[in-house]
Amino acid sequence: MFNQHRNLLFSVAYRILGTVADAEDAVQEAWIKWSATGRSQVADPKAYLARIVSNLALERLRSTRHQRETYVGPWLPEPILTSGDTADDITNAESVSMAMLVVLETLSPLERAVFVLREVFDFSHAEIAEAVERSEAAVRQAAHRAREHVRARRPRFTADRSRQRDATGRFLAAATGGDINTLMELLSPDVTLWTDGGGKVRQALRPVVGAQTVAAWFAAIGEVTYQGVEPADMNAELVEINGGPGMVFIGSGRVIATVTFDFDADGRITAIHNVANPDKLQAIADRTTRDVGTP
Repeated sequence: MFNQHRNLLFSVAYRILGTVADAEDAVQEAWIKWSATGRSQVADPKAYLARIVSNLALERLRSTRHQRETYVGPWLPEPILTSGDTADDITNAESVSMAMLVVLETLSPLERAVFVLREVFDFSHAEIAEAVERSEAAVRQAAHRAREHVRARRPRFTADRSRQRDATGRFLAAATGGDINTLMELLSPDVTLWTDGGGKVRQALRPVVGAQTVAAWFAAIGEVTYQGVEPADMNAELVEINGGPGMVFIGSGRVIATVTFDFDADGRITAIHNVANPDKLQAIADRTTRDVGTP
């Protein structure tokens, strides 16, 4: 019974936490609690397990808050490989995108949990109140605040998925070929590049803004040695990351970085998320494809 709902539980925990290891720990703790529960007392196992993992994820998010606030440079979510099914469902893809997870990071832990359960998984306010151990009125207020906050910071765009994949492929070719003109064509004038090295590897400690600067940054990929890897020894692959097209850079037998994109309605790149902290690349290195749909 538990394994039947494992993907759902990971999907909930990952959206609340933004990290794979913490989400998996929350799922494992849910299994321990489930194992100690008298099953005859559980009328709806799916809802019961979702409530457990939500509360565990919320507790874990509160405990990691200080670490994220003192993080070296921008803190980005841990990227995951996702299946084509996730990308084909626009709502699923949006809810697990790097851009959305970055916005959710600006919510309070309670608001984040409530938003995920209400807006992504369609839990009722009463079910969420039980899960997060708050009154229904408090949950409604948190849901409203979170929804308004996300709407203000995450405008919805409907750039065609095939256009996004095409733009990602062209970006990869231009970056590895040092074609700055094509990069400029693909980038929005006010594009922002966020890089997460976590103080472990060389990365920009502040967002890089503007098409010219960002294009120059990526045009250097084919010319600059990075993390001890020569350009000739660096390989790049197009993959699906967090519900959308992305790139994985590999060199010296290890994953060096991931790159994902945010697009406007015209298919131009408005934001780039570059994760290079080796602590956040294990899920990519493992080649595990995650099913993070919302059944």
